[in-house]
Amino acid sequence: MAASEKSLDSSDDSRRKLIIVVAITAALVIAVFFYFLLRASSTGGSADPVLDGAIRAGSPEWEQYHSKIVLDEPEADEAKRALGDIVMNLQTTIRNFTGRTLNGLEISGFVVDHQGKAVKERTVVMIPTRQPELEPNRTMAVAVRLEGMKESDDRANIRMEVTGFKFKQ
Repeated sequence: MAASEKSLDSSDDSRRKLIIVVAITAALVIAVFFYFLLRASSTGGSADPVLDGAIRAGSPEWEQYHSKIVLDEPEADEAKRALGDIVMNLQTTIRNFTGRTLNGLEISGFVVDHQGKAVKERTVVMIPTRQPELEPNRTMAVAVRLEGMKESDDRANIRMEVTGFKFKQ
C-alpha cells in the first residue's frame, strides 16, 4: 500500500509542476502581448493627414483670409485609459467670416507645457472628412483627440489653430 501511495504522490507532484509551468508560460506570453500592444498604441502608428493643395502660412491668400477663420477658445476633457495613458479631447467652434465657402480645412490641436513647447499634437482634416464644406457666416464644431500622454507629462495649456484651408471654386 505504501508503494501505491508513493506513485500517487509522485503523479500529483508531476501534475502540479506541469500546471505551474503552463501557467507561468501563459502569463509570460500574455505579458509580452500587452507590452507590444502598449508600445504600438503609444507610438501613434500613422502620420497625421494633410490637406492637399491647401493655402498655408506664408502665402498672400493666407494673410488675407486666416484672420477671418475664427476659432473660439478651446476646451478639453481628459480621461485615463486602462492601458495607463491619458486621452484628451479638445473641442472648439470654428466660424467662417471669409465671405467664401471652405471646402478644405486642416486644424491642429496641441497640449503645451509651461515653456510653451508641444507635449502632444495632432492635425486633423475637418473638411471634407467630417462635413463636405463650410459656407460663409456658418459655424462648425471641431474636435481633436490626443492620445498617449503620461501622468508625468507637463500639461499646462491647450491650443488649436488652423494650419491650412481651401476655397470652393
